[in-house]
Amino acid sequence: MTLKEILSAIAIAATFAIFIPYILSIHRGTTRPHVFSWIIWGLGTFVVFLAQLAANGGVGAWPTAVSGVLTAYIAIAAYLKHADRGITRTDWVFLAVALTALPCWYFTSDPLWAVLILTGVDMAGFGPTFRKSWHHPYDEPVGLYLLSVPRNVVAILALEDYSLTTILFPAAVAVACFLFVLMVLYRRKSQTAPG
Repeated sequence: MTLKEILSAIAIAATFAIFIPYILSIHRGTTRPHVFSWIIWGLGTFVVFLAQLAANGGVGAWPTAVSGVLTAYIAIAAYLKHADRGITRTDWVFLAVALTALPCWYFTSDPLWAVLILTGVDMAGFGPTFRKSWHHPYDEPVGLYLLSVPRNVVAILALEDYSLTTILFPAAVAVACFLFVLMVLYRRKSQTAPG
């Protein structure tokens, strides 16, 4: 096994370790994810995986694929559990922008443009979750987002070819997750604990 394959396996194992407790918390009803964010993230992440493959990301692209599949599952679970009923007009705008931008990658023959567009889509996907968590900071466990930072760093290290096309998405997700954790912790500190 090569070092890149080992790093990819570590990133995939970390993906499962991060997502499985989150999924279980959805089924227990203790986590209430915003379905729009997870729909956007699931679709975008899987398409980025395809772009990373096209840009010779190799085994380092596989953690992105696994993340895309698990993210899509979370979107379905959030929908079926009616996790977040507080969908606003702003949330609909984020969803519309993201869904409108998703097909744009198809019309670019350059994987870099696809990744640029899809990274923007993914960041727009954070909009509904940021908004909801600003008002309800205890609805999302920060562990998933906090652990996603080093997981994405390992995924970047596993890439077989380093370019803006292969690195941009996991780096942007790591930064967004870190900022999300800071925001939630700030909001929790400024409020009293529930119940």
